[in-house]
Amino acid sequence: MHPMLNTAVRAARRAATVIQRASNNLDLITPEKKGHNDFVSEVDRAAEQAIIDTILEAYPNHAILAEESGSRGNSEYVWIIDPLDGTTNFLHGFPQYAISIALEHKGVITQAVVYDPNRNDLFTATRGVGAFLNDRRIRVSKVRELSDALVGTGFPYTRFENLETYLNIFRDMAQKSAGVRRPGAAALDLAYVACGRFDGFFEFDLKLVDIAAGTLLVQEAGGLVTDMNGEEKFLESGDVLCGTPRVFGQMLSLIRGHLK
Repeated sequence: MHPMLNTAVRAARRAATVIQRASNNLDLITPEKKGHNDFVSEVDRAAEQAIIDTILEAYPNHAILAEESGSRGNSEYVWIIDPLDGTTNFLHGFPQYAISIALEHKGVITQAVVYDPNRNDLFTATRGVGAFLNDRRIRVSKVRELSDALVGTGFPYTRFENLETYLNIFRDMAQKSAGVRRPGAAALDLAYVACGRFDGFFEFDLKLVDIAAGTLLVQEAGGLVTDMNGEEKFLESGDVLCGTPRVFGQMLSLIRGHLK
């Protein structure tokens, strides 16, 4: 394992300890609203600090871009951190959330960790080396037709300007696929595409911290990732479409038909 990836894994496990300890006492947590349907808690902040401390112990000159505390430092190495992707799920005791850590080097995502503490599923990737689940090499599924595909998505929850467009896409996707699921943690959704649990995924308006690690997992597992126009601007726009090579193309065609 690459030493920087190893540091990310160690950081994710430390954050998981904070999160899982808190999950046993959800009634003691006081969440705050950052915006409409956008919550943060002291658990998010404590987990994030555990990650940052672990990374900076190993690499004190690296920069940080974190969900709750923002950016710090100036370096060609930038750690992109979401300490608790799926906070709303966590606060309701719904066990679908994860820790997401990515490393960007000179503008390119090179290392990725998505850790699900409930299932002890550790997804890792190094650019050019491959994607892994608990040290086992993973690939996207072999599904070729959208009609056979299980598709993940995320509903709009803070911005609703494009809700009608999304609902039209959702309607067609539900009719033309084997099923559509919305678990509520994009980092895990992307990891599920990488290991074949989903055959495709799409969502609008995601944050960089949600998708930086997961999209590298998909790419290193042999999947395709673009924005909704088929361009490689998903990290900038937050609009993500991915899937197996054949399913991806069919999803892209369907979505393009609804975009103005």
